[in-house]
Amino acid sequence: MEIIAKVLIGIVALEHVYILWMEMFAWETKGKETFKGAMPPDMFKPTKGMAANQGLYNGFLAAGLIWSLFIQDAEWSKNVAIFFLGCVAVAGVFGALTASKKIFFVQACPALIALAFVIFGM
Repeated sequence: MEIIAKVLIGIVALEHVYILWMEMFAWETKGKETFKGAMPPDMFKPTKGMAANQGLYNGFLAAGLIWSLFIQDAEWSKNVAIFFLGCVAVAGVFGALTASKKIFFVQACPALIALAFVIFGM
């Protein structure tokens, strides 16, 4: 169970590294593809700075999750993972309520699944 929990933490972290990349460096290309229909195409250039800011925050989430994988003390590692997975889940729920229900399934669900494995498996 511990290995599954760590793999799931890694998957959630990688998802947030991808989001960082897309929002900070590919907002006007990949961002347009990803959020097609959610925003008018002419809004990507003026919102580039805001997207980069959001990407930076996603990077902080990824960094915390990756950090949790390298902590030697099992209890400390578990607590850090719980904190950052909880942050991802809350962000996913908030995004689902305020932007798109799809965000719940893409962001919050993987974090909640990983969180369950961390709580019950580590």
